[in-house]
Amino acid sequence: MNISITFRHMASSEAIKTYTSDKLGKLQKFLRQPMTAKVTLSIDGVDKIAEARISSGGEHLEAKETGEDMYALIDRIMGKLERQIRGVKGAAQAKRKGAESVRSEQLPRAVASVTAGAKKKAASKKAAKTARKGPAKKKTR
Repeated sequence: MNISITFRHMASSEAIKTYTSDKLGKLQKFLRQPMTAKVTLSIDGVDKIAEARISSGGEHLEAKETGEDMYALIDRIMGKLERQIRGVKGAAQAKRKGAESVRSEQLPRAVASVTAGAKKKAASKKAAKTARKGPAKKKTR
């Protein structure tokens, strides 16, 4: 695990370095291959910015947050990266098990059933509306 932490326009802090390294170390358990992480912590005017890029094997993940508290920003980017890792890992596992893609086969059937249900609902609304009005009246001149 290789972690690079860069401070821009701010003094480096050992506390923030260890906090960030500990948080990134916890993400390694989700990855199969050793990760390389680049974290940039900076100040832009009054805003504090935290950015992280993780590479592990063929996966490249990024997260960026802006706010006032640097520790909270680090927590939020770790949450984003964890969600991305879980999404990539879940898709890879499904592909290995031979599951079909949502885009390939299941979507047309799902859309067809939703469309059929919407048509039935519209027809029943129209029937209920005409039943409330009563018989149609003829216009006379």
